Amino acid sequence: MVVGVIRDGDRILLAKRPDHVHQGGLWEFPGGKREAGEAPRQALARELHEELGIVVRNARPLIRFTHRYPDKTVELDVWEVTDFDGIACGREGQPLRWVAPDDLRRVALPAANRAIVTAARLPDRYLITGAFTDRADFLQRLERALAAGIRLVQLRAHGLEEADYLRLADAALARCHAADARLLLNAPADWVTRVGADGVHLTRWRLAAMSRRPLSEAYLVAASVHDPQELSRAEALGVDFSVLSPVAPTRSHPQARPLGWARFGQWVAAARHPVYALGGLGADAVTRAREAGAQGVAAIGAFWG
Repeated sequence: MVVGVIRDGDRILLAKRPDHVHQGGLWEFPGGKREAGEAPRQALARELHEELGIVVRNARPLIRFTHRYPDKTVELDVWEVTDFDGIACGREGQPLRWVAPDDLRRVALPAANRAIVTAARLPDRYLITGAFTDRADFLQRLERALAAGIRLVQLRAHGLEEADYLRLADAALARCHAADARLLLNAPADWVTRVGADGVHLTRWRLAAMSRRPLSEAYLVAASVHDPQELSRAEALGVDFSVLSPVAPTRSHPQARPLGWARFGQWVAAARHPVYALGGLGADAVTRAREAGAQGVAAIGAFWG
């Protein structure tokens, strides 16, 4: 099935499923089945015109995954629609509603839509903070990144003592929230609640040591992964998103064998949560990453000026 996350400014369109169908009575992202020989984008445009009366002008891949219900399996090819002509209306009698992205979690949606909600709330660029000389240098670099449009930040500073890290996190959080950005800590999960940050990013070692999700659904939980086994473990733990690397050669890890886009796409196809591509990539790789099934690009050097 093709599905559209239709945006109009800071709101997203939902439609209500008829009571008599599978998952009936719940709200969903509009879409429908592809016809024989149809390309995904062509099918999306046709379905949204038939259901809503709109003409899609701009759409890009968001996430692809398979969800298994006890009685049915659905394959979802989700696209983000950012420009369309017309006024959406329920041409098949279905009620519609516009919802703010952060309010999607409070709407009754089919279980398969959980990954779509997460993807809809995440940006296509994820900054991992890099080297800095002192606090002033760190904050200056962070402010430049936020001014350039970064809205998701991982505070990675392994060389700092706990007290220094927490003080830096507190200052970074204030600047992120002022820019309507979210901050994840690459640190023990309990530090997140101490600072009031938006979530935690698990290293592969912390991921391997955990038996359950470390924070509630109110927080974002992310993980670094490097192979299908780690990706599956992150899935089982209930992470909101993963970062899979390295896609391309990197100066920081020259000995690591790059995955390449073909292998990256194969591994991501098995995931049911958003996955960022990391390793030798910048903002110019976002479109390619999306085509391979990624949420977008994570980077240090390209975003940490």
